[in-house]
Formats: sequence, C-alpha cells, structure tokens
Amino acid sequence: QAQLVESGGGLVQPGGSLRLSCAASGFTFSRYDMYWYRQAPGKERELVAGITAAGGANYTDSVKGRFTISRTNAQNTVFLQMNRLKSEDTAVYYCSAAYRWTVYWGQGTQVTVSS
Repeated sequence: QAQLVESGGGLVQPGGSLRLSCAASGFTFSRYDMYWYRQAPGKERELVAGITAAGGANYTDSVKGRFTISRTNAQNTVFLQMNRLKSEDTAVYYCSAAYRWTVYWGQGTQVTVSS
C-alpha cells in the first residue's frame, strides 16, 4: 500500500528556516515525479515545487531563491528546504507523488511562520 509521510513542520519566526521531509513507501519511488503543495486557510491548494524522476526541479515564483526541493532515491525521500520564511508561507504542506495516471498524497504537515 502506497504511503507518503511528511515531517518537519512547526512554528518558526519570520526569516527562519525549516526542512520538510516526505518518506515514501509501497511504490517504486524512483519512477515518480515528486511535488510539494501547500494550502493556507481559506485558500486553494497551490503547487510550491516539483522534482522529476530525473532530478529536474521547478518552483512557483513566490518561493524561487528561498526554497529548494531535493530527493534521495536510496532513501525514498523528498525534501523541501525552506529559507527566509515569510508569514505568507504559513500553510499545511503536502507531499505528492505522480506517475502516469497514478497520484498519491500525504496527510500534510503544518508550517506556521509567526513572531
């Protein structure tokens, strides 16, 4: 059974950093493109960053230069390094895996940026 488990969220002050992790199991991780989404209260879920099976990364404009997505296939894990965090980054962050017509989602981890 496929599973994605996020961790690393929490409360951080503006300008601080967090590193999110997403551990995958139950499917062939190396074949899948991996994504981080986020959903703030009252807003729609938005794509934050993605990394292909081949390792190519892309980001939404609001996080370029501050966030870095990476993956390690040996550990079936994808990461999101978040630096220079802003209050508007506050959201529940979700990990997603996609391959052809198959998509998996994690349960989400809360990130709160506040002084």
